[in-house]
Order: sequence, then structure tokens, then C-alpha cells
Amino acid sequence: MKTHNRTHQRPWHAFTIEKVCQALDCTEQGLNGREAQHRLQRFGPNQLTAMTSRGPIKRFFSQFHNLLIYVLLLAGVITAAIEHWIDSGVIVGVVLINALIGFVQEGKAEKALDAIRNLLTHQAMVRRDDKNVLIPAEELVPGDIVTIESGDKVPADLRLLAVKNLRVDESMLTGESLPVEKNMKAIDSNAALGDRFCMAYSGTFVTYGTATGIVVATGDSTEIGRISSMLRAVTPLTTPLLRQITRFSRWLTVAIITLAATTFAYGWYVQHSSLTDLFMSAVGLAVAAIPEGLPAIMTITLAIGVQRMAKRNAIIRRLPAVETLGSVTVICSDKTGTLTCNEMTVGSVFANGKRYGVEGVGYDPHGCFELENQSITLDDHPQLIELIRAGALCNNAGLEQKNGNWLVHGDPTEGALLTLARKAMLDPDLLKQEMPRIDIIPFESEHRYMASLHHDHSGHAFIFVKGAPERVLAMCTLQRDNGEDQPISVQQWHEAMHTMADSGQRLLAVAFKAENTGMSQLKYEDIETGLTLLGVVGMIDPPRKEAIEAVHECQNAGIRVKMITGDHAVTAAAIAAQINIGGRSVLTGKDIDNMSDAELAGAVRNSDVFARTSPENKLRLVTALQADGQTVAMTGDGVNDAPALKRADVGVAMGKKGTEVAKESSEMVLADDNFVSIAHAVEEGRGIYDNLKKSIIFILPTNGGEALTIVAAISTGKILPITPVQILWVNMITAVTLALTLAFEPPERNIMQRKPREPGEPLLSKFLIWRILFVSLIIVSGTFGLFLWERSLGTSIEEARTVAVNTLVCFEMFYVFNSRYLHNSVLSPEGLFGNRLLWGAVILLGLFQLAFTYWQPMQVLFGTVAIDLHTWKMIISVSASVFILVELEKSIIRLFRPK
Repeated sequence: MKTHNRTHQRPWHAFTIEKVCQALDCTEQGLNGREAQHRLQRFGPNQLTAMTSRGPIKRFFSQFHNLLIYVLLLAGVITAAIEHWIDSGVIVGVVLINALIGFVQEGKAEKALDAIRNLLTHQAMVRRDDKNVLIPAEELVPGDIVTIESGDKVPADLRLLAVKNLRVDESMLTGESLPVEKNMKAIDSNAALGDRFCMAYSGTFVTYGTATGIVVATGDSTEIGRISSMLRAVTPLTTPLLRQITRFSRWLTVAIITLAATTFAYGWYVQHSSLTDLFMSAVGLAVAAIPEGLPAIMTITLAIGVQRMAKRNAIIRRLPAVETLGSVTVICSDKTGTLTCNEMTVGSVFANGKRYGVEGVGYDPHGCFELENQSITLDDHPQLIELIRAGALCNNAGLEQKNGNWLVHGDPTEGALLTLARKAMLDPDLLKQEMPRIDIIPFESEHRYMASLHHDHSGHAFIFVKGAPERVLAMCTLQRDNGEDQPISVQQWHEAMHTMADSGQRLLAVAFKAENTGMSQLKYEDIETGLTLLGVVGMIDPPRKEAIEAVHECQNAGIRVKMITGDHAVTAAAIAAQINIGGRSVLTGKDIDNMSDAELAGAVRNSDVFARTSPENKLRLVTALQADGQTVAMTGDGVNDAPALKRADVGVAMGKKGTEVAKESSEMVLADDNFVSIAHAVEEGRGIYDNLKKSIIFILPTNGGEALTIVAAISTGKILPITPVQILWVNMITAVTLALTLAFEPPERNIMQRKPREPGEPLLSKFLIWRILFVSLIIVSGTFGLFLWERSLGTSIEEARTVAVNTLVCFEMFYVFNSRYLHNSVLSPEGLFGNRLLWGAVILLGLFQLAFTYWQPMQVLFGTVAIDLHTWKMIISVSASVFILVELEKSIIRLFRPK
């Protein structure tokens, strides 16, 4: 019988090894088989609980639970009732396609939890009955003694008992870009996850060294299990567009039912029309008012947006997210790799009492050296060259140029030192030939330095050392000043290091020692004292130049950019200052933990930089922003980011270094891991929303004009000027030609100078409602007016209806040009000819209408007859009025609109 594993609730990182063994009732010899079996029954297997998901049939039919879908199905039933089977089939087809898209997308969302479960390792080396045995990782229990080594995935949460040069990549949990050195010392119980150096967590990777640890948590009780539980509990928000469509569908449904019922009642009680005629009029009115083509146009518009964004390195996984990007008011961005290059770079060097600046970014070995903001020649600074040479020799990394990019093989900090050497015109390979390495003391966490012994070809021996500044400083008795050895000034170095650390740089001290000619072995006692300090190197993962510009562009667009990182506060503040995000104030994960939800809601309004954050911190930050009425985009790459990515309005995962968990929890994946692509996606998203509005503002006046034409006919007791089947023809043919071209409109030029739209803004604003009514009245006046004119001349009902349908379509042909710009005039070469597809659609629609009017099969199907050239001139003259009147309306609105 499985019981809940509560061992994870204890602060194991704060316990001594003796206390851990006592609490778990185990020894360093391991558990015996019987006790291990008993604990397996008690705590359950070391695996994550699978998410209880709905079956595929239930999940498929749930896609139809949407008011807009009900409206469409009603349209399908009505068109089937009037035996127009083709149109009924088209409408049902649109409904099925939308349902399939939703079904597939929902299935992808559930893969996130499967991806987490796949992160767990399959086997573990464990000590049982005083023997090391390899067992399935699912059989591990609290109290087991486990051995891990380089290349392993940690099989459970471990409190480390013995460590040998252990480094663990915890980026998936903490966001820390570099592997973490581990030790066995207990630390404060409130320490952040990234600072728990005596722990190794399930699912993380051992990059170097070996260790033995005691299992303190398994399965759902591990850190990764806790995140999986959070992910199951997080309910993703509906996108603003879907919320708007739901409100729009309700409004449209009520409006159609009210209009149809009122018209039916008027015809029955006032006009005393026959029940059959009124029923057909009500059917025609409903068909006229329902925009059958709108869902298809919206889906196509979003799909075109997906293609555009893909070309700009933003891969959309869920269709509605295309538009949501356009409404984003806050972007919560990860630091490493998104805002920064994810390449350690030497930014400054302190040597010979001077601080030198180093230009260049990443591992590309191009960049000059500066002193007091002036470029220098290295020949005049031999001590700087001496330090750079030492850093390149005491080094295990390699630097390679591949396909135009410079890549590091080995530790990133050592790669930065090799790049520094190449900037100084020193070839690391040639240096190693000139001074071959004889022996080495590798970096170990307990010593915190690396040392190497070299001989030159004259037989001289030199020891080079690099490591943590405070450790190397304690080993030095001398410092190099102007080419001479002087007694070391500890205070001077501490002041210099403090200044460099305040700028967010990671520091590395470099020292050397000349030795006896015959020395061939390197021992610890050889370097514990008597070293000469050459200088201190400051490194940082620098911000991307293009990211700085993109952040500025987003800020100009009214979007607030916040940086949320697992890195230390000092580093986060330094990078944020360079990118111009927020002030120097930084909130840490510990600060967030101590805040109530109300306090956090106030803090997120005033703070833009958050450091050392946990998965709960990130999720609370996103939730607090949403509670404040913000539409939030959240970037991330690790498992620790998954709950916040799922909760955000738009989750953005990294394509290059992101985990599958992060990708499956997100709506968008960045192919280049670059913040610039987010800014581009926001621009495209705004353009897509504009195009959706343009499609709506184009399609709805057609429906409004048709509906009002039928209302006018019923209220005046006239015969219907357009039959239901002709209405369906107009709706579908204009939707697949003219309306579709608006989906290809490029973003307008000033789109990133606008403020984000309000999250609660309805799909139909007051302006859009006015435009729809205005154009509908123009269309009904021209269409019904020409119908009455033709009837007054004694023409047949078939000819009058043919004139009415063609007038309606010609109105659409002129009005589509107005719709290219919502507010600006289209009376310019760009406005009239900027969309070549539009002219192609107009010509194609013209051919369709000629077939509709003159081709005998179409005449039989739709009840049309041929009309003469004089009638066409009259139709075009009347329908052109919409273009003139709408452009006049735009100019009046621009005149009185606040600047």
C-alpha cells in the first residue's frame, strides 16, 4: 500500500550527514533487501504520477461546446432545411475542421507531463546488502545509498555523502547557465534551490566528477515531481481572442434571434403575410445574418500569421496564440540566452594596478583592448600579455570555428580565456607548443583552483594557477607591478574585485610561480604559498546588442519588459541596467516567498528584475500580473519554467536549449532563442489582429446589408429581393475571394508605436459597430433601391433579383479597398495597389459573377437571368458610392480624433 512520501518536506540541505542517516534510519552500507522492499510498498515506486486525461472521444466532442459552433450548426441545419446541401456541407465541414484543430492542440498540451516523466533516469547504481548493484530507478526508496558519476542523470533527490570534483547541470530546475560545484556542507534551511550545494536533484545531469548520496525523496516528492504536480494543477487561460469570440457569438446569436422574431411578428400581425412566406423570410434572414465564412477566414488569417512568424524564427504551436501576442502588455523574459548571448565573455581585466576593458561579444575572437576608454596597443602593456598567456596555458578547453561560428569544447569560462588570448593575437595551440604542459592539478571544489606545470624549451619551469580570487589571493605573497615582483597589497585587490563584482562579473584570479629546472611533478604543497598574482579577470554573459534594441522597441510599443532569472541578484541587476530594464532594485525569490499575494501584486507593478527565482515564484509572478489585468508573455527553457509557461497568456519556449517539457507547455517556440524574435512576433500578432478586424469589418456589413434588405422587404410587404440560396452564394463567394485577401495584409507602419489594446476590449468596438452599421445602410439603400427601381420598370422578379445580387457583390468589391486601412485613407498608390492579391480576387470574383449571371447551369441553380450593359453601368455607379462615402467618413473621424 503506497503512502504519501513526506520526506521532501524536510530541509535536507540543512541537516548534517549524521542527522540525515538518523532520520532515514540507514547507514552508509546501504539498506538490506527486505527493508528496501518494505519501503517500496510504503512510499511507492520512484516515478511520477501520470495525468488523468479525458479519452479521445470525450475530448473530441468537447470541442463543439462553444456558442459560435452552435450558431454555425444552426446555419447548417437551416441551409439543409432549404435543401441547399452543398452549402450545408461546407458549414459542417468548417465546424469539423475547427474541432479537429482544437482536438490536436489539446492533445499536444497533455504531452508536457509525458515529457517530464521521460526526464527521469531508468537505472541507478545503489548499495544494497553492502554490495553495489544496478537496479531500475523506479525501485529506489528513501534511505538508499546511490553512486553517480559524469554523464549520469541523477535518479532521485540526493543528500550528498561523499563528493569528488562533482559538477551538476541544474539549469532545467534553476535556470543557472553554468554547472554547479557540489560539496557536502549543510547550509541554511532557507537557501534558494540553486544555492543548495550539498544536494543533487532528480533529472539533473552530472557533467564532471563522482559522488555518493543518500536518497531523501522519490517520485512525486522530488523537486521535479513537485513541478509536475504544479503543472497538473495549473489551468491555462483562454486567449483574449477566444474570449472575445465567445462574447461576440452571444451578441450575434441574441441579435439574430431578436431580429428574426421581431420581423416574423411584424409580418404576421401587421402585414398579415402567409405563414409559409414568413417562415422562408425568417430562414433567409437567419442565413443572411450568420457570417458562415467568418470562422474559416479567422482560421486562415491565424494560419497565415503562423507562416509569417515562422519566417521570423517564432514557431507557433497553438493557433489562437498568434493573435494573443498582439495584445501582450508584459513580457517576462529569461536572461540567459534570450536577452544575453549565453557565451561567457571577458569584459575587463585588472592587472598592474589598472583596469582594462575588453571589447567584443561571445567566443568570436575579435575585439580591442581599452584603458580609460582609449584603445591601447598590447605591446605597451607586457604584464597584461603575461596574464593572458597564463590563462591560455592553464586551460583544458578548446576553441573551434565551425560554419562561421566559434564553438567552445569544455568549460565556458576557460573558453572565454582562450578567446581573450586570440584577441591579444596569441595562438593557444602555439603557446602550448612553446611551453608544453608537464603536469596538472585539476580543478576540485574543495581547493577551488586549477594548476599546471610547464617547461619552456630552455628548460625553465613555470607553474600557472587560476581559480576563485579569494582562494588564489590567499596563496600569493607577491604581485607583479611594472614587470617587477612586489609584496602583495591585499586591500588593493579586494577593492578592485569588489568594483568588478558589482558590475555583475564572475571573477577569476591568475597567478604564477617560477620553479626549479628539473621539476617534473606538481604537488599541492608546491603552490600553497609563494605565488605571484598577475591579475583578476572579470567575465559576464553579455546582453545581445539586438536584444537591447528589441527591448527598447517593446517599451515604445507600451509593453513592459521584466527579467526573471535564476541567476544571482548582482548579475541580474548589471545585465538589466545594460538592457535598460527597470532600475537597480532587484527582488529575489526569498523576497517573493515572504510576500502575501496582495503585497506581490503591488511589487510587480514597481519591480522589473527578479533573481534567484523558484518555479513557485515564477508562477506567482505571472498570476499576480494577470490579476492586475495584464496580458502576459513568459519565456523559459527549463522544467522549472513549465508551470509559469502554461499559466501565461503566451508561453514562449527556447528552441535551441529548451527542454521538451518547456516546449510542450508553451504556445510558441523561438527557433533562435533570441528576444528579438519575440518583438517580431508581437508585431506580427498586432498585424494579425488588425487583419481579423478588417475581415470582420468587411464581412459583417455584407450580412447586415442582406439582413436589412430582407427586413425592408418584409416591413414594406414586398417580395424578397434576394433568395436564401442567393444569400449563401454571396456570403461564401465573397468570403473565399475578397475577405481572404485581407488576411495577407502586412502590418501597418506605425503598429509598434501604438499602446497595447486593453485586455477586456470587445472584438466589436464602438467604432467597428458604427462602421458596420454605416456600410450596411449604404449597401441596403443601394441594393434594395435598385431592386425597387427595376420592379417599377416592370422587369421580372428574376431580373430584379439578379440586379440586386450583382449590386451587393459590386458594393463588396469597392468596399474591400476601404477595408485595407481601418482609419487611414487608401487614396494613394500603396493603398490602391499595395495588395496585388486583392486585384486578383476582384477579377476572379468578377468572372464568378459573370458566370452567375450568364451561364445557364448557374441561372437554373440560382434563378438568375442575363442583364444588359446599361444595367451594369447603373450597378457600378451605385455601388461605387460606398468607396467615396467611407473615405469621406474616415477623413471626418481623423479630423476630430484626439491626436
